[in-house]
Amino acid sequence: MIYSRRSKRSFCFKVKGGFVIEIIQIVGLGLIATFLSLIVKEQKPTFAFMLVVFAGCVIFLFLVDKIFEIIHMIETLATKANVNVLYVETILKIIGIAYIAEFGSQITKDAGQGAIASKIELGGKIIILTMAIPILTVLIETIINMIPNL
Repeated sequence: MIYSRRSKRSFCFKVKGGFVIEIIQIVGLGLIATFLSLIVKEQKPTFAFMLVVFAGCVIFLFLVDKIFEIIHMIETLATKANVNVLYVETILKIIGIAYIAEFGSQITKDAGQGAIASKIELGGKIIILTMAIPILTVLIETIINMIPNL
């Protein structure tokens, strides 16, 4: 908290659940890891890479609670809206697969393995498409049923 002597008011960065503080922590950790990695990279490139991977995992673990809050909120909204929970779960799984594939792809790109990164992305896309087929089938059937018979 920052305190101003002139106006005798306090300015707090904590806004609605501390999101501003949390992003400052995430960016701070990312910048510190980046600077340390750049310094260490000349002497020990393997250690620098491990530092970057560790920082990425710490940031991801920092966000796990937020992810669970989002999932719970979406499931609650789906239940209130009488949406089939199976579809909501499938969509959440698809989103999770996309994030995990992106995370793995970025780590392999950082390691200089662009070909493997593209295969991770391809695998994520194929799994997402496979999981989306039942939802697409129901969507197409619904559209066909809405069209009047000619």
